[in-house]
Amino acid sequence: MRLLSGLRLSERNNSEELAASEASDGGIGHAQSALFVTSAIWHGDAMNKLTHLDEQGHARMVDVGGKAETARKAVASGRIRMSADALTAIRDGDVPKGDVLAAARLAGIMAAKKTADLIPLCHPLGLDSVTLDFAFEEDAVRATASASLTGKTGVEMEAMVATSVALLTIYDMAKAIDKAMVVEDVRLKAKSGGKSGDWKAPE
Repeated sequence: MRLLSGLRLSERNNSEELAASEASDGGIGHAQSALFVTSAIWHGDAMNKLTHLDEQGHARMVDVGGKAETARKAVASGRIRMSADALTAIRDGDVPKGDVLAAARLAGIMAAKKTADLIPLCHPLGLDSVTLDFAFEEDAVRATASASLTGKTGVEMEAMVATSVALLTIYDMAKAIDKAMVVEDVRLKAKSGGKSGDWKAPE
């Protein structure tokens, strides 16, 4: 069944589509029609909100050529939950592979600079700064990354990638002690600059 871009279906048309489908194939088409209706409604309502989709619904890199360069910053955070033994070993510097947080910090910074190679529609950016900080929690290590530049597009993904890779590096460094570690709660905490202005995640 063909999906037409921007199609808006009324409630009446939805019902008629489902009824006709059920009548023609003994009910088998119900799920197909429901999927069609859902997809069409999504296509109509969301197309104008998703800047990475063109008018035909195809993925694209957003053209930022006409945007003004502004100071932009983003902060992301996440944590890796682990056993008491692993947490103690990292804190005391007793992990066999070496300094866990030093390796994680470098990995996160390197990853931020490679974001456009990892996330297909991200723009390659000349970052001004990337920082990574770590904090010990009761059952986890928390990583907080900050990325900034003066440019035409934001650095939210760079901060998120830096956080994610730093946490994965902690896992790699300490997995000999605890293979059940869990990376969780990775999210954007705040951003500033650009057309949408400042934003902060709700507590």
